[in-house]
Amino acid sequence: MLFKAKMLERIGRGEVTLSFRRWAKPTVRAGGTLRTAAGVLAIDSIERMDLDAVSAGDVHAAGYASREELARDLRPGGELYRIAFHVAGKDPRENLRENDTLDPGEIEALREALAKLDRAGSWTNTALSMIAERDGRTAAEMVERLDMEKLTLKRKIRQLKELGLTESLAVGYRLSPRGHAFVKGNRQES
Repeated sequence: MLFKAKMLERIGRGEVTLSFRRWAKPTVRAGGTLRTAAGVLAIDSIERMDLDAVSAGDVHAAGYASREELARDLRPGGELYRIAFHVAGKDPRENLRENDTLDPGEIEALREALAKLDRAGSWTNTALSMIAERDGRTAAEMVERLDMEKLTLKRKIRQLKELGLTESLAVGYRLSPRGHAFVKGNRQES
């Protein structure tokens, strides 16, 4: 479930607590969580409903001025779902990627994690080096050198993000403080 940047800001401030999505099948479930730039969202409930049954209060809680404005934002196909959520806390990856003090054991653990990601073909060190060269490096700029499709590379870079090594920017990626510490420490120990 993706949100536009302006909506994420309002979610982070607690102004938006509902979302409406059209899906063939829901991609979230009640009791689950969703990591976003606004923090971790706890999914309180999800229910299928008709657009004409959406109340004015729900329209406002979803961040819209009118049902018509909400309807314009919905994709055309699928069933309409009402998703209630609240911000449950910060994204745990934030603390992880800010940790720039890595001991040799942590560097070795990251090497092992990257080796697992490289099982189907070596790409992690090249990707990290390319991102380290310049903040804002995009997947489109990296695909040729890494010999993979853009969507595949984006998925793979999310794996680096899970390890706290990269951050997504509005356009492209950059190394996190942890990523910089790993790249530096990995060079020193090699």
